[in-house]
Amino acid sequence: MKRIGNLYEKIISIENLKIADKNARKGKKHQYGVQLFDKNSEQKLIELHETLKNKSYKTSKYKTFMITDPKPREIFCLPYFPDRIVHHAIMNELEKLFVSTFTTDTYSCIKGKGIHAAARSVRKALVGKQGTKYCLKLDIKKFYPNIDHQILKYLLRKKIKDTNLLILLDEIIDSASGLPIGNYLSQYFANFYLTYFDHWIKEDKSVKYYFRYADDIVIFSDNKPYLHQLLSEIKSYLLDHLKLIVKSNYQIFPVTDRGVDFVGYVFYHSHTRLRKRIKQNCFRMISKNKNAQSIASYKGWMIHGNCINLQKKIDHEKV
Repeated sequence: MKRIGNLYEKIISIENLKIADKNARKGKKHQYGVQLFDKNSEQKLIELHETLKNKSYKTSKYKTFMITDPKPREIFCLPYFPDRIVHHAIMNELEKLFVSTFTTDTYSCIKGKGIHAAARSVRKALVGKQGTKYCLKLDIKKFYPNIDHQILKYLLRKKIKDTNLLILLDEIIDSASGLPIGNYLSQYFANFYLTYFDHWIKEDKSVKYYFRYADDIVIFSDNKPYLHQLLSEIKSYLLDHLKLIVKSNYQIFPVTDRGVDFVGYVFYHSHTRLRKRIKQNCFRMISKNKNAQSIASYKGWMIHGNCINLQKKIDHEKV
């Protein structure tokens, strides 16, 4: 793969920092950090430019909090200025580079490759049934916290040869253990960390039906022993190359028996249902406040599955 250089000056330019500010504030203009920045935005962008130019930028101290839905996770937060602007400034230049390395069936936090794109691809694979009798479903144990900094830096150097940019990325990577969930850059780093694994699966192992959303992986085949063997090889690859461990709750099962629970849906050869927990959350929300915007959001989920009866039930509950 050709390595890319001459990016740092573009990233730290005043023009790019202004674009980064515009992108970073979307949906957040009423947040305290944005309002504080807006009191002297022009001067602060100039100061940030100078800080990046003389290479004295350091990641600010993180604030953290816990969430429990869908599972307990520690979320990391950085100030709007300078950190979130810096992250967006970097991604203004690096997004195309990262996306160019991803396989067709890599999803999560990629424009046009979100949950519903993943769902469409899985449904399409299951339509003909051939080659999809059995499913291997797995995910990675504490994926974000267990990402190895040295390996991530090595992988970045396979694509980037701009020394100043690599120094900046190294500083951000080393600002917390693993990859901090909540950082704008973390979601791209995480996908990139697995991209060579994706290519190994698709190209070296010639796996036709492979879908990855973050660290959730689904593989189809008509050969159950083959999936067991592939699982063994996947475990070895992830451990040896990326220091990652497959969770012990992996499954290999016939699709017709119980369907494939993935990206919020349960997929069968003949139909697709909404995941039970999402349905429960929807009815819980309706019973509390009947928020029209939230109901529309859940209906957005339903149009990607076979949910006619569920939609009728929700319409009845709204009355």
